[in-house]
Amino acid sequence: MEKYCVNELDPTDRRLLAALQREGRLSNAELSEKVNLSPSACHRRVQRLEKDGFIDGYVALVNPRKVERKTTVFVEITLRAQADDVLDAFEKAAARIPDVLECHLMAGQADYLLKVVASDAEDFARIHRRYLARLPGVQGMQSSFALRTVRQTTELPV
Repeated sequence: MEKYCVNELDPTDRRLLAALQREGRLSNAELSEKVNLSPSACHRRVQRLEKDGFIDGYVALVNPRKVERKTTVFVEITLRAQADDVLDAFEKAAARIPDVLECHLMAGQADYLLKVVASDAEDFARIHRRYLARLPGVQGMQSSFALRTVRQTTELPV
């Protein structure tokens, strides 16, 4: 069976995706009620959305303050070179750092942007010394501490 593209999602599929993004733990019965489908039809559609890759998985969103990760730092990294082996080595090393939530290859001044969580500035200094300063191929690094999160969501517009 061929994969669906976003243009092939009908309004019911979009309502399903929106509802699951807001509340991933809805039972099939609750979800089917929210999108006005029978439970069996709802289940089949969700299975198809999972199979076709529209739904990557299900997670619990952990409150960072409750696990002592209340400090978010965005780190811009410039590499010495853009060769594939340099990029690959950097990406593999960055992916192994437990405090890095996101790593993005960028267009612009920085080569990479990392989102790092720490308990406080002292903890970030530890992460910097232990991990970030040892990343391969790094020429420069600029860190910016988030003062407050104004908006944060995992919900994509569908």
